Order: sequence, then structure tokens, then C-alpha cells
Amino acid sequence: MKITTRHWLLKSAILLSLSASLSAAETGETKQTTVIKNLKGYTVNQGELVTFNAIQFTNNKIDKLFTTQVSEQLTKEIRVIDAGGKTMLPGLIDAHGHVLGWGLNLMRTNLRGSRSEDEAVTRTIEFRTHNPELSWIQGRGWNQVLWPTQTFPTAATLDKHFPNTPVWLRRVDGHAGWANTAAMKLANIDRDTQAPEGGEIVRTKTGEPSGVFIDNAMSLISRAIPALSVAEQETVLKTAMTDLARLGLTSVHDAGVGSDTVTAYKNLADKNEMPVRVYAMVAVGDPHFSAIMAKGPYHHASGMLDLSSVKISSDGALGSRGAALIEDYSDLHGHKGLLLHSDKQLKKYMLTAMQAGFQVNTHAIGDHANKLVLDAYEDLIQETNTKALRHRVEHAQVLRLDDIPRFAELGVIASMQATHATSDKNMAEDRIGPNRIKGAYAWHKLLQANAVIAAGSDFPVESANPFFGLHASVTRQDHNNQPANGWYPDEKMTVTQALNSFTVAAAYSAHQEHSIGQLAPGMKADFILIDQDLVKGNPQMIWQTQVLETWINGIKVFDIASQPTKNL
Repeated sequence: MKITTRHWLLKSAILLSLSASLSAAETGETKQTTVIKNLKGYTVNQGELVTFNAIQFTNNKIDKLFTTQVSEQLTKEIRVIDAGGKTMLPGLIDAHGHVLGWGLNLMRTNLRGSRSEDEAVTRTIEFRTHNPELSWIQGRGWNQVLWPTQTFPTAATLDKHFPNTPVWLRRVDGHAGWANTAAMKLANIDRDTQAPEGGEIVRTKTGEPSGVFIDNAMSLISRAIPALSVAEQETVLKTAMTDLARLGLTSVHDAGVGSDTVTAYKNLADKNEMPVRVYAMVAVGDPHFSAIMAKGPYHHASGMLDLSSVKISSDGALGSRGAALIEDYSDLHGHKGLLLHSDKQLKKYMLTAMQAGFQVNTHAIGDHANKLVLDAYEDLIQETNTKALRHRVEHAQVLRLDDIPRFAELGVIASMQATHATSDKNMAEDRIGPNRIKGAYAWHKLLQANAVIAAGSDFPVESANPFFGLHASVTRQDHNNQPANGWYPDEKMTVTQALNSFTVAAAYSAHQEHSIGQLAPGMKADFILIDQDLVKGNPQMIWQTQVLETWINGIKVFDIASQPTKNL
């Protein structure tokens, strides 16, 4: 399968150093001490905002922060850089994304923001004209909630333009897919095909598959698509990580990787070609899951790759009505969503991972799924004595109010994505009603209950740009500053809380708080320079922040001055 990408990305000239992950002691180089002065520096320590105006680091570790004017009597051996008053933050950490998916998103048709089914088809046609060699047309990003009809698309609209070429377009949340007839034929799907447990085939009035497949039913199509080789995955991962560095991310938690992707990551780490740090979660559905568990957690010597957690999905997503609810959907009587595993199977996966010493990170969006996951954690953490592993709930999106205190009580981390709230605000209350919404996207309630919130984006479901998440956390508004006071504004975070969630808390959720997540002596020199002061500036402008430089291990890996940029 041939890999293609957008022309702008091919022309980029990001400054990546192949030695970024090694210290001078490891490479045999002499020590290099650097001072960057004339800064507006911010970091969070124990929940408090710390300010500084200069930073000194030697090779890949920080020596000191300066809160007073830096002495001009610096030795000749020290490199001095004047930041010109720019703002410095710790390298931002995305605690839940999909790196391969982000890379493929850059290399496939992008349907994000399409305003109608016809527009989505038009974008797919345009993509095809630039990529005539592809045997399958793939893409992602459509969201029927944004369309005038607010109904799922059908194969028929794709068939008019792609009668013979298979097309597979995933919904923005990744929990539904849209296929044309050619794709369904290749997958041997007809009116007699039954959906697997935990999935749904949406059908026409006559009982024929409409072209939309939800959750586990998506595998009926995806298994017919030729898999990427390990070498192709390396290319996609590098493309993605390079772009993530451009956006100001220095570390990402890859939420659910298969064994082939693990191999690709290890190859890149061995070749010293990891643009950012990756904390990878093993996908429990992988055929080699048991073998990976048997080997135990893995930490690459470079510090750029960790494999010590697993990812389990307990339910679907709210937008496609796959999230598992206790009571019916408010806008679809008789429907409660989908549980992707039986309670017995879910606990079996959790127990296996816990006994192997892996942190367990379980996707749960609906209140039913969240309750079941917390119940399972309560039983199994005590049985395995693994509270110290800091197990996580990924999304923790719709919670019963009674379940909110359980996160701190169990030592379970809430791994949440702020932009989900601002993206879902137009449909969430329709789905769950005015009472259940009180426990949805409930950041303030969780923080008040002493829960740890590790922030992420769930890219490519949302943009990987962390400043979109910081903006949503602080304002509860979209990019048009709506609603005026924020959506359920009582759940807003302060700027310090939001920054903490993308730095210290995210590092803590990966057991990495002693090396990354804040700027302090002895920590890794991972930081970014940006074009505005997030703390003193207008909160509504945060999403427009531009990253000027990204540094990892004391080495500049991105410089806006060296390449054209494009925000996604």
C-alpha cells in the first residue's frame, strides 16, 4: 500500500535532531550548558503557578530557574539565548491521542467540519483526484450532527461517484464508519449479515445495510482493508509525531496500539527517530496481547518510549449513541447504547493486565459504562493490590454524581478531553437530558472531589492542538466565544488548573512526574516558546496561540522560523 501525504507536510522543514533523546554522557559529547533569558516563564508545582524569567539547562536536564535578572558575567562555555520576552511553558502532554490515526489523518481525506453529506462526498472526490493510485479511499471526520438533516449518511451518495472503488470514511469520534457498496461487496456484506455483539449495522427501511457501521460492526469493513506494514507504520508515526511537536506537544499517550505498531515504535526508538515522547497503551484486542503481558512493562533506554499500560474500551461514543447509559437516551426511547464487552470479559482483561504489572486505562463514556468500570476497579484493585499503578478511566464523560468521589477514593485518574465538551455541547443535552448533564464533562466537580484530571484531546477525534484544549478548559466556549459565559460555566477550570492538567497531572498519569511535566532542577529540558501570555492574556484568545519553538531533551526540534505551518 502506497503512503501519500499532503503537499504542505512534504514541504515542511522541521528541525529534528537524531540525537535528541540521548544525553551527552550517553553519546560521549562534551557538556553544553544553555541559558535562555528574557522570558515570561510559567510552570506548575504542587498546584501553584510558578513564574520565572530565565532557565538554565545542561544537555537534557534543567539546572535552575531564574526569578531575578540573569548575571551578565556568564562564562564563555555557556550558550546564552535571548528569548525577546516570549512566553515559555513546560512541554505540553496529551494524555489521550491516537498517533497512527493522526498520521493517517494527515494522509487521508479530511472530513472534519463538513457541513453536509454532499460536502463530505465532494471532499472525498477532490482527495481522489490527487491520489489516483490508492486502491481504497479512506478518510475521517464527518459528523452528521453538524448536517441539516442530522441523519447518518448512506452508501448511495458515495456510489454515484465511486461505483467501483471501495470507500471507508470514519466518523469524527472513530465509533462509526461510512462505506460505499463497493466496500461492502469486498467485505462480503449483504442484507443477511449480522452485526457482532457490541456493534450495529444501520439499515434502510427495506432491511439492506445502509453503509453505516457502528462500534464493533466497523470491523466487518476494516478487516477487508489491507493492513499497513511495520515499515509503513513507521513512516506514518514519524509524520504524526513531527506534526505533534509543531503543535507544542513533547509527550503523548497513545491510546490503544497493536503489536505491529509496538514494533514500529521500538524500531524508531532504536534508530533514535522519535520526535516526541510516547507512552503507549497496549490494545487488549491485539492477538499478541497475552504475549505482551507475559513480557511485562517495557521502557526504552532513551526515555522516549514506554509501554506499561493497556487500553480497554467498555462502550461507544455519545454522538453515535453508542455510549452505554443506565436509562434510555433522551432523544431515542428504548435505546441505552452499547457495552463492548461482557462484565466477565472486561474484568478478565483488567485482571490479566494488573497481574502483569500494567496500568489499566479503560474507555468509558456513558454513565452505565463508567459505573461498571469503577465497580470493576474497586473489586480488582483490592484483589491485586495495584492502587499504586494509578489506573485510569479514559474520557469519564457522563458520570452519576455519586460516582464522582470514587475517583479519588480508588486512586483512579480521570483522563479527560476538554474539547469534547465544546464539540458536544450542541448535542449532549439532547442525548442525556437536563439531569444527567450535571455529571457530564464535570471537571470542576471532579477537581473539588480531589480527583486527578489528566488532559488530552483524543486526536484525531479532535484537533491535536493542545491550546484548543486549554481554551476549552478555561472558557467552556467554542472558537466563536459561544456561549457567552461558557457552556455550564460552573465546570470551568482556572488557567493554573488547565495548565496543570496538560503538564503535571498528565505526567503523573504516566508515572513520569519525576522527569517531565514541569520545569524545575533535575527535570528533562522539555519546553515550548509561544507567542502570547496565557496567564495574563485574554482567555478567549488562548486557542489562537502559536507555538514558536519546541525543545525536547534540551534540543530544539521545531522552529516556526524554519518552515511553513498549517494548523489543523
